[in-house]
Amino acid sequence: MIEINDTLQITTEQGFPKELVLEKHLKKPFTSKDFEGKTFEFHDKQGIRIYHTPPTRCFLVHNINGKWLYWGKILMLEQTIHAESKTTSGKFKIIKIYDPVYQRQITINETEPGKSYF
Repeated sequence: MIEINDTLQITTEQGFPKELVLEKHLKKPFTSKDFEGKTFEFHDKQGIRIYHTPPTRCFLVHNINGKWLYWGKILMLEQTIHAESKTTSGKFKIIKIYDPVYQRQITINETEPGKSYF
C-alpha cells in the first residue's frame, strides 16, 4: 500500500527539527526567516508514503508521545522509499511557521479527537 500525504508528522527521533521548541516559540515566536537556507532530514517514517512535491506545500507536525503539534508548512525536497523496511525518509525546508495563537487553533481543529497536543 502506498499512502499519499499532505502532512509530515514525525517524532524528534525521526528528525523533527530540534530548533523548534514550543517553550521558546511562546516566548519569542519563530518565523520562516529563522530557517531560510536550512534543509532538514527525516527518516524511518513508518509506511510507504509519497508527499506532495513543490510548489505544493505539506504541513509540518511534531508527534510528541502520540500527540500532534502543528508548526507550519514545508516543501518536500527529496523522498526515499525503503522497500524492505517499509519506511520513508527525505529532506524538506520550512517555508512558514505559525504564530503561537494560530498554532494552537490549527492543532486543536485539525487533529483527530484525543490526538491534539493541547
